[in-house]
Amino acid sequence: MMPENNRYNQRGVSAQKEDVHKAVAKLDKGLFPNAFCKVYPDYWGNDPAWCSLMHADGAGTKSILAYLYWKETGDMSVWKGIAIDSIVMNIDDLVCVGATGPFTYSSTIGRNKHLIPGEVISALINGTQEYFDRLREYGIVSHLLGGETADVGDVVRTVIVDGTMACRMERSKLVTTEKMQPGDVIVSLASYGQATYEEEYNSGMGSNGLTSARHEMLKKTYKEKYPESVDPNLPDEVVYNGKYALTDATETPLNIGKMLLSPTRTYAPVVLRVLQEHFERIHGIIHCSGGGQSKCLHYLPQPFRVVKDNLLPVPPLFNMIQESAGTEWREMYQVFNMGQRLEIFTDRDTASGIIEIAKSFNIDAQISGYVEKADKKEVVIECVHGVFSYS
Repeated sequence: MMPENNRYNQRGVSAQKEDVHKAVAKLDKGLFPNAFCKVYPDYWGNDPAWCSLMHADGAGTKSILAYLYWKETGDMSVWKGIAIDSIVMNIDDLVCVGATGPFTYSSTIGRNKHLIPGEVISALINGTQEYFDRLREYGIVSHLLGGETADVGDVVRTVIVDGTMACRMERSKLVTTEKMQPGDVIVSLASYGQATYEEEYNSGMGSNGLTSARHEMLKKTYKEKYPESVDPNLPDEVVYNGKYALTDATETPLNIGKMLLSPTRTYAPVVLRVLQEHFERIHGIIHCSGGGQSKCLHYLPQPFRVVKDNLLPVPPLFNMIQESAGTEWREMYQVFNMGQRLEIFTDRDTASGIIEIAKSFNIDAQISGYVEKADKKEVVIECVHGVFSYS
């Protein structure tokens, strides 16, 4: 079998975004270089006690899966899920620095008008507002300030859904990783299950690793039926290599397509409560998106070793992806969240309170590891599949 690293490169994707990190290496790191999101001076209010935050992200290639599922089944609800993905990939990065709103949001949609009709655009925009209305019930206030919908068929084969979120907050309420220290523990929050604010079971997929998951799990027939879903420059051997149809049943309440399309879970309501009750003892919050369980490496303030020796169980979806692709487990933990997409660094005494808050939202949580002094920055994962080191 072709090495997975080679598959990733041939598909034009990267788990670590090396080129991006190189491109921005010389840019200003903001007021707090170790913060999860870049923190800017208060350009809007010009108040030294405040700061500005702005973040841009989107649903990525998950929108291609939504396109396939919609074409195959006529189910428009998947587009609301894509709207949620675009929001959560922004808001959950921002909550990692302690931002809890109010937020402003601008949506950016690029479509091929010949394939993506107005009803899809309507579902995306209305889905955005509906999700903001739901989050407001849990104390997270966001305002949709419009956006841009462009017909760019020469650039976009189907549709891409992005967004930009911003807020202004007091610097005294920021969460950075400067307080992280040896002896801290990590509380991991599950990405799967059904939170109190979710409409159905969540597979834990999030919005990272979808290019790999789609091609490794779905049948070759989708290339023939929907050539617009594939970059024509890709070698045939890395395109739709799997054995599944989108509507195949699984051991979960969801079929294959809906498992892959599970809307990215937000942890904003949980983090709001955690910060209200335990702000002074929070030493870092990491959104394990791109980079998976090695994500925290980029934000360690000193040469620490982060040992994760008690991660939550891997949910069915990631086992299915690994089985389909034959991916080495070391790489699985570097590409996918593997069942825990948010981790909070704190002291052991505070951990129990955080776990209790998470479980009040029906989200599994547990102490998954600890921080120790080291000669270099390193993440070590100890699990049933082996011991893996990332540095």
